[in-house]
Amino acid sequence: MTDRPLTLMAVHAHPDDEATGTGGVLARYAAEGIRTVLVTCTDGGCGDGPGGVKPGDPGHDPAAVAAMRRQELEASCEVLGVSDLETLDYADSGMIGWPSNEAPGSFWQTPVEKGAARLAELMRHYRPDVVVTYDENGFYGHPDHIQAHRITMAALEMTELTPKVYWTTMPHSAMRRFEEMMRESQEGMPEPDPAEADALAEIGLPDDEVTTWVDTTAFSGQKFDALAAHASQGENIFFLRMGKERFGELMGMETFVRVKDATGAAVPEKDLFAGLR
Repeated sequence: MTDRPLTLMAVHAHPDDEATGTGGVLARYAAEGIRTVLVTCTDGGCGDGPGGVKPGDPGHDPAAVAAMRRQELEASCEVLGVSDLETLDYADSGMIGWPSNEAPGSFWQTPVEKGAARLAELMRHYRPDVVVTYDENGFYGHPDHIQAHRITMAALEMTELTPKVYWTTMPHSAMRRFEEMMRESQEGMPEPDPAEADALAEIGLPDDEVTTWVDTTAFSGQKFDALAAHASQGENIFFLRMGKERFGELMGMETFVRVKDATGAAVPEKDLFAGLR
């Protein structure tokens, strides 16, 4: 045992990702006295601008959007009790297929080893006991999420550290509930075409392949408020239209797949820090 506090590091792609996938665990573990470190890889400049102006439209200023989203990110971290925020500030690459994917200096165009070296330095500084990021497909195929996964796994290889490592996921049962809730809230919503249905089926994992189920129901209000802090992107955040009560019902359990572990803790587990305390 040492005097160093237990530390969670979450590596995310954009401002607001921290709240959607890990807001509950960040708030829960901060409340338990665990050091919570958030690394946000891009500046979010491909988000909506003031008034909902979209990337590529007249009046969209990526630098101004990035500055606004940095303020929102800081507000979200305050809500969640994040102890340390680190930003790599790579240019947002945008959604798959956007011209911004090819822009020099974008996160997607950054060599993995370069991004990983910067992240490895942060890992050596904070020495996390638990690291959380996305799976190989970035959960749903976003280029910056995929790149965040790649630099995280490469950075771990560059260090001597042996934290527990998790990828965010969603059990298929929760995906079905989410789809049902979307249909209830959007009357007349058409059935997805077969290609969309197949794509949705690829997201997440069968319930029995989810290794880690962390109950964050008591912190779902904080998670909702953290998402709401990203007000400029409200049009894109479906969850905010649910209201806090329904949000808590759907989003109160955060789920992960454990991919590296030196503790021998049994799975399924209910705590990212199982075997460490």
